[in-house]
Amino acid sequence: MSSLDLWNQALALLATIAAPFLITALVVGLLVALFQTATQLQESVLSFVPKLAAALIVLALAGHYLFSRLTQFTTTAITTATQERRS
Repeated sequence: MSSLDLWNQALALLATIAAPFLITALVVGLLVALFQTATQLQESVLSFVPKLAAALIVLALAGHYLFSRLTQFTTTAITTATQERRS
């Protein structure tokens, strides 16, 4: 496995790990914005707290999977770097 393949896998893993948080924050932000528009309540805390709570829920539900993917990639990267150094 070359360094270029490793970088490609790292970028794909980054997108995989960030996507659940970004999509959740986008959906919650849109719902809060609609609520704020409907009620004309422009409180900045109202937009921050639900996004934080949603991110924590995503972390609680998918954290084990995301962490295992990150651990697997790290193991592969270290193994590859060690093998290339010996060659």
